[in-house]
Amino acid sequence: MKVLAAMSGGVDSAVAAARAAEAGHEVTGVHLALSRNPASYRSGARGCCTIEDSNDARRAADVLGIPFYVWDMSDRFHADVVEDFMAEYAAGRTPNPCLRCNEKIKFAAVLDRALALGFDAVATGHYAVLRSGADGLVELHRASDDRKDQSYVLGVLTQSQLAHSLFPLGDTPKPLVREEAARRGLLVADKPDSHDICFVADGDTSGWLAEKMPDIVGTTPGVIVDEAGAEVGRHGGTLGMTIGQRRGLHLGVPAADGKPRFVLDIEPVSGTVTVGPREHLAVSHISGIRPLWAGASPAGGVPTECTVQLRAHGDEHRAVVTVGVDGVEIELLDPAYGIAPGQAAVIYDGTRVVGSCTIASTVRVTG
Repeated sequence: MKVLAAMSGGVDSAVAAARAAEAGHEVTGVHLALSRNPASYRSGARGCCTIEDSNDARRAADVLGIPFYVWDMSDRFHADVVEDFMAEYAAGRTPNPCLRCNEKIKFAAVLDRALALGFDAVATGHYAVLRSGADGLVELHRASDDRKDQSYVLGVLTQSQLAHSLFPLGDTPKPLVREEAARRGLLVADKPDSHDICFVADGDTSGWLAEKMPDIVGTTPGVIVDEAGAEVGRHGGTLGMTIGQRRGLHLGVPAADGKPRFVLDIEPVSGTVTVGPREHLAVSHISGIRPLWAGASPAGGVPTECTVQLRAHGDEHRAVVTVGVDGVEIELLDPAYGIAPGQAAVIYDGTRVVGSCTIASTVRVTG
């Protein structure tokens, strides 16, 4: 099988490429250049947008003895991921750019080009497992190592994309992957993992947004109020603020009970941010849009018991999901906290990913 290995310059993608080659596939490595000017997004070897990462990927391909290319995906990445990220925050929502990158870049733009060039599949270093289902479809399951499981950020993939994907690391704990990289002579064996948004320098989302969008809604100062409408502080702009945020609010008026307060609502047009106690963040119902199904979609109008995950490496919540004409309704049997529109809800049946949707609105627990 002809396999295109997406090589970010990190240890995971390098070992994934090595395993694909060792399995007998005809492997070609490709590094995605996501910015024509790497310094415009971030510096240092912490993401997938740097010259250092490209060089690390090339050296790994040389060690493995596979062909290697760099594909310029900068325009597509900026339009589908970066601009979407900015627009979502400007609208008061909280996006997940990693999901959008998987959906629009790695398993859409890259996979489409790979298939057009005669490749059979794309291999990545994601931690997830693919299995053949009883219905003949490809199932996406959680990785064996819960701490590294990335099925949540892959929850946007469709059956046609899963059928042309390989995740060689899904059954291996991360420490063993590093040991294997060292045995194979890969210099990235000890390279640190990337944890931040790859295109936001030093993790300062608010500062990055303010720099990129100085004149857009959400950059002007506004008031922070309590649930009764009384002003308790001021902020420099709602960009980068998110539902459930506690740190960095600098409230001038303490709560009557002395407990911390959290962001409950954000109104980007008026610039008003409402804060309150943590218990008022509890969500019992979610309405989702843009559903994407990993296999056959659940029967419409039929309530189905399942679990949902609402953020990367977040807890699973027992839920009842109903698929409607316009989207997905999720009744949470276990309340969730700090859930914001724009985030993704990924639906599971045991370890299997059923599909995902984008959170459009939530209903808070009352009483």
